[in-house]
Order: sequence, then C-alpha cells, then structure tokens
Amino acid sequence: MTRVGAIDCGTNSIRLLVADVDGDSGALTDLIRRMEIVRLGHGVDKTGVIAPEAMSRTLAQAREYAAQCSHFGVQKVRFVATSASRDARNAQEFVDGVRDAFDSFGVAPEVVTGHEEASLSFHGATGDLRATGVPGPYLVVDIGGGSTEFVRGTGEVEQARSVDVGCVRMTERHLRSDPPTPAEIASAVADIEAAIDQVTEVVAFGGIGTLVGVAGSVTTITAHALRLRTYQPEKIHLSHLSAVAIIEACTSLLSMTRAQRAALPFMHPGRVDVIGAGALVWATIIERMQREAGVTQVVTSEHDILDGIALSIG
Repeated sequence: MTRVGAIDCGTNSIRLLVADVDGDSGALTDLIRRMEIVRLGHGVDKTGVIAPEAMSRTLAQAREYAAQCSHFGVQKVRFVATSASRDARNAQEFVDGVRDAFDSFGVAPEVVTGHEEASLSFHGATGDLRATGVPGPYLVVDIGGGSTEFVRGTGEVEQARSVDVGCVRMTERHLRSDPPTPAEIASAVADIEAAIDQVTEVVAFGGIGTLVGVAGSVTTITAHALRLRTYQPEKIHLSHLSAVAIIEACTSLLSMTRAQRAALPFMHPGRVDVIGAGALVWATIIERMQREAGVTQVVTSEHDILDGIALSIG
C-alpha cells in the first residue's frame, strides 16, 4: 500500500486527492478530497498570460495542499497542470512557485500534453465502470475550463483528442450576457461543433458501448438532472440517465440568470458564471452522439483525472 498525493490544477479549479493505493488491485482508498476554484486560466485565452491575482490564489492553495500532504504522511506526490499552464507565456513563474511549495517532496508540476491528460482521465473514470460491468467501449468526455478531452477505449486508451473548448474559455469568448443571448449561443455552438469535427478525425464515435461524462461541469449538470437538494457525489457517481434528461438539464442551466443558478442548492459558487457554457458544451456533444452513434443514455463518473493521477504513482 502506497500513500499518494494527487493534485490536478486546471483552468478553473485546483483539486487534491490523498489516498492509499493497493499496488496489486489498483484500488484507491480516499483519505481526503478537496476542490477550490482559483481561476488560474481567467483571461488567458485573451491575454496569453496568467493574471497576477490568479497566480497568487493558485500558489497559495498549492502551499496549503503541500502542507496537507505532509500532515497525512504522503510518500509520493504528482502535480499535474493542464490547459492554462500549457497556454500562458508566464507559465514558468507558475512552475517555479509550485516547485517551491512542494520542495520537501522534490516535485515540480507536470504541464501535461492534451493526450496525457486524456489518458489520465480515462483510467481514472473507467475503473469503477469495468468493476461494475458497465459495457465498453467507453467514450470518456472530460469537460474542463479551457479544454475538453475525448477518449475512447475499454481496458486501455485506443483513441484520444483534446480540443480547446471548455466552460471558462466558451464563457469568455461568447456567453457574456446574463442569460446568454441566442446569437451568443449560436456562435458558441459553432465553435463547439467545429471542435467535435476535429475530434472525429481521430476518435471514432460508432460502436460506443457507454458515453461517460466526468469533471465538475458534468457532475453539476447531473445534480440538476437528478434534482438534488444538496451536492451528493454518491448519488451522482455511476448514475445512468437518458440523453434527453441530461440535455433538458443543460438547456435549463443555460437559460437561467446567474442569480438563479446561484440559488440552486447543489451549485458551487465558483461554477455559477461558467456552468451555462459547460452545459452548452455537454449538450452539443450529447446531441452529436445521438445523431452519429445512436446514444440514448449517459453515465456520469465522479472519478476522473485526479484518480488517474493517483493510480499512476501508486
């Protein structure tokens, strides 16, 4: 058994998982999971740099996570940084700050490629699916703040593609009104459809056994579809819902004002202004899968890249 610390730092949030990994079975036993909205990627699409306030927030959180890893006696740490850290011109300042925070573990952030990000998401998301007999091949869709990963496979990754559509990026590019106007929605959909076209050049949609959605936008949409009164990960994880029900939940969130979203009992405050774009991305993908692959059901997994990071070092 190895005690590991996995950190996933994306465009919108930074997350920590401290877990014990069974080297023989690959089973994870959680000790702590945390998520904070830090918006590392805020404005990067427009300016090309990480804003000073976002840098400060994220590095402060990294120092807190490093302290928790020490407190729990973590043996191995892996810190994975995604879209914002790939895109920003001042990414080196971020790398240096994280290296300082985790100095006692000898760890620097890995600014992973889109393909590696996709692979980690796939392995994190599909372990429980295989264990409970959910049929493959799986198409795992990980909607982040800056990018979305599509990964097809059963036991291993067979095809993968990362594209630059995410809830923060689409909000900043297109959905500026409250609620978004039809013209803004149409321009965002055009971007998303073009990105899906890029995906289909690499990833086959035909013959998919199960469409799997992961990460915060997807789990929040599922909470809305389930009409949860609080955020309950145990009800969200491995839920099977009709594609129609998920699309209806997406449409509902997109049409709300920010004040209406903020009043939803399961809504994290840091997702209020970007969940509409996340919902639009997810609905557009599901509608495409309905047309091209005959998908009628969607499975949501609470396990994702964070679990994949932990498994990769256990």
